Amino acid sequence: MTDHEPHGTETAPEPHPLRWRLLALLGAAQLMLIVDVTVVAIALPHIDTALGLSREALTWAVSAYTLAFGGLMLLGGRIADLAGAKRVVLTGLILFTAASLTAGLADSTEMLLGGRIAQGVGAALMSPAALSLVVTLFDGAERHKALGVWSALGGGGAALGLLLGGLLTAGPGWSWVFYVNVPIGVVLAVALAIMLPRRVPAASRARLDVLGALLVTASSAVLIYALIGAGDRGWFTAATGLLVLAALVGYGLFALWQRAARSPLVDLALLVRRPVATGTFLILMATALMIAGFFLGTFYFQHALGYGALRTGLLFLPVAVATMLGANATGRVLARTGGRPPAVIGLLVAAAGLAVPALWMNAVAVAVGVAVAGAGTGALFVVASATALGQVAPHEAGVASGIVSTFHEFGASIGAAVVSSVAAASLIGDTLGGFTDGFTVAAVAAAAGALVAAVLTPRRAAAPAAAGHPVH
Repeated sequence: MTDHEPHGTETAPEPHPLRWRLLALLGAAQLMLIVDVTVVAIALPHIDTALGLSREALTWAVSAYTLAFGGLMLLGGRIADLAGAKRVVLTGLILFTAASLTAGLADSTEMLLGGRIAQGVGAALMSPAALSLVVTLFDGAERHKALGVWSALGGGGAALGLLLGGLLTAGPGWSWVFYVNVPIGVVLAVALAIMLPRRVPAASRARLDVLGALLVTASSAVLIYALIGAGDRGWFTAATGLLVLAALVGYGLFALWQRAARSPLVDLALLVRRPVATGTFLILMATALMIAGFFLGTFYFQHALGYGALRTGLLFLPVAVATMLGANATGRVLARTGGRPPAVIGLLVAAAGLAVPALWMNAVAVAVGVAVAGAGTGALFVVASATALGQVAPHEAGVASGIVSTFHEFGASIGAAVVSSVAAASLIGDTLGGFTDGFTVAAVAAAAGALVAAVLTPRRAAAPAAAGHPVH
């Protein structure tokens, strides 16, 4: 117990009078970060037309953001602990806003991807610091309510991004999927600067594990580069194999460094625990499958069928509804069934949904199949967070949550990279074979994931309070 914690006979400090307004502001900022994972998906064909991007560059427009966001998130949380959450939230928000303006003004591949990477860095600073403030501002039952609101942003934000991307791209143009963040970011930054309480950061001797963050992010970047390039170089060529090997060596060095570092970025002992390992696997699969469906669907509707951006965005609305229904149903039964049945069922439902367009490639099959897959991935989001966080000690919950959130972003990067390479022929040509191959690979991956989940997921039911979307 520290000097700032109440003793048994002391009165607890008064809650901040503006805490619910601050939650709304911090939630709006967090929603921007989540929306930006998917809002670009609808705009990709239009960005391609405007800038003449290669297939690889189009894929990096998704993966660069999620890779920087996920790779640096744990480091961002540590910076918030040392420098103060308010300062880091504002720094991250300002960087994200400026990077959004840069991406919107982009007239070249380099400028677009530079803006996306900078957005990811800003998000990695802001997201864990904002969550830290939410935990600090609320206590007791109110904290559970606040965290429930925060968690719901993860599920709704991805779907909102698709609809918003369609509206903006069909209206003022693709640049506005980035420009829209600028006025919102400025207003939020000013309001938070005024309203957030000024707190002195807690004293800590922990050091920033910059080397660890660089190792894991660079290794992941090499792996994503290998997966994206496999569409042109081939999956079983020496170049692809060497790049994958280099990524694995990098991960090995990261693991060795985490064992030797005085203040490691990740507690490897926590990461290899069965519940946490299961949660990270499931969140990786859920996000990869979700992004694969979005990526293939948006290019099929717009590139192959010639649908407009707004029509495409509306076609993804059933996916949003199905995802929330799957998550809600799973949350209701999880305490009784444990994580294994809904994890396996969720992956099998996702596999069945993705198999529909793989077998019958038409507009109805794609819309229905991706929606069915959404119900399965919605279940996975709930099981992943409940399994990873339901059996850890209270003082480990923050670290475990950070690990799950990191793998959420890595899953988006991997999903986009793999289906982009598999479907390369259809993304840059007139054939439908690439789309069929992409949905087939995603369906097979989901089915294989169900077998892994059947073995890996613990039988024991997770704590009901932990069930929900992953905390970003």
